Amino acid sequence: MGAAPLSTRKGGRSEAAFLTIHRQEAGYRPIHDRIHDFGEVEQTLNTHQRREQASRCMDCGVPFCHWACPLGNKAPEWNNALFKGDWELAFRLLSSTNPFPEFTGRVCPALCEKACVLNRFNHEPTTNREDEAAIIEAAFREGYIYPRIPVRNGKRVAVVGAGPAGLAAADALNQMGYAVTVYEKNEAAGGLLRYGIPNFKLNKAIIDRRLQLLQAEGIQFQYGVEVPCAETLPQLADQFDAVVIATGTPTARDLKAPGRELKGVHFALELLSQQNRVLAGMEFSKDERITAKGKDVLVIGGGDTGSDCIGTAHRQGCKSVTQIEIMPKPVEGPDDPQNPWPNWPRTLKTTSSHEEGCTRRWNINTLEFLGENGKLTGVKVQEIDWQPNPEGGRPIMVAKGEPEIIKAELVLLAMGFLKPEHPQYAKNVFVCGDAANGASLVVRALASGRQTAKEVNAFLQL
Repeated sequence: MGAAPLSTRKGGRSEAAFLTIHRQEAGYRPIHDRIHDFGEVEQTLNTHQRREQASRCMDCGVPFCHWACPLGNKAPEWNNALFKGDWELAFRLLSSTNPFPEFTGRVCPALCEKACVLNRFNHEPTTNREDEAAIIEAAFREGYIYPRIPVRNGKRVAVVGAGPAGLAAADALNQMGYAVTVYEKNEAAGGLLRYGIPNFKLNKAIIDRRLQLLQAEGIQFQYGVEVPCAETLPQLADQFDAVVIATGTPTARDLKAPGRELKGVHFALELLSQQNRVLAGMEFSKDERITAKGKDVLVIGGGDTGSDCIGTAHRQGCKSVTQIEIMPKPVEGPDDPQNPWPNWPRTLKTTSSHEEGCTRRWNINTLEFLGENGKLTGVKVQEIDWQPNPEGGRPIMVAKGEPEIIKAELVLLAMGFLKPEHPQYAKNVFVCGDAANGASLVVRALASGRQTAKEVNAFLQL
């Protein structure tokens, strides 16, 4: 059925628009176009279509989207404002809970959408993620965003790490009136937003735009500073009224199989961070450069980082790419009987990178990296089954069939990150984001940063 014109709908909200208007996603640029560059793959809807999509929100009596969002975003409220064409009000409502909608609007898996009542009703939830991206871009475009210079309270806070958690904490503390200095070990801020997420998902100009605003609001950034360490952290704790550690999860999970030392076996972030730096203008020697050009590529790990490696390998001109995962294949949704609505369904996810071409396999264990003259030529793998453990706990891995060899000149290890361990810190030192909780989502890092800022403020008010 066709959608009724916006002007014919009554009241503050459209009447049962979800019955007449289907979910419409902006979609991706054509594969034959996007695969040759690192421009953002996601497209946008026009203003009328975006308001149509916002009109589908039902303003539920119990907004499970709000419950599911780590930030507590008020999706019904800002969707209603967007539907009515009040973009500035939509921005004010969105930014009241989300400090950086331009990031989550691009890379968040949208926990809110899976918890949307419409997802339970007909698997066509409101397009919250795309709506918030449209709202924040309109806010920058129309000048609703400008530097907010707070009144200073005379106290100083150091934030160690300029990833999403650190930036969220710094932003909140700065607006509370604290003089905030952010220390970052890399040459620029952003953390995994800048060095882990490819440009085809998040253009780094989006990060720079926000950083310019944060600097204009008084936050100081110092780059190339490796903190914490045994010597510098106590000094910071003495020099500042409080210190926030937001250093993420820097240690990737390794695979100690024979042949790990062969040339051609790399952690995923080695490839991803280097490629992002190349796009930013940094140069690397031929020996330093990690590239998939002309190679058969094997990605070990079935998550989002592995997917990012697939898309990057294609853009670098790989010959082929295979992704293997040691765990079983997820259920091919949309529903997950083990995690019923409104919980997050652990269903099979096909990303834009997967659509560009990839052989995907599950229940595959890596046995050995093979090579000649110190260079990788292939990987010996074993198909497995998982059987229940009679003593309970983790299932038992059992070999199935004979080992096989997957040809590969480049292997990328994308198996997640180890949760950091922290010593006992001084009372004025706080830990947030992935550094505190282990690797997780950008939206959870933002929520942790904001919550930690509140805890710092409460501590300094004593």
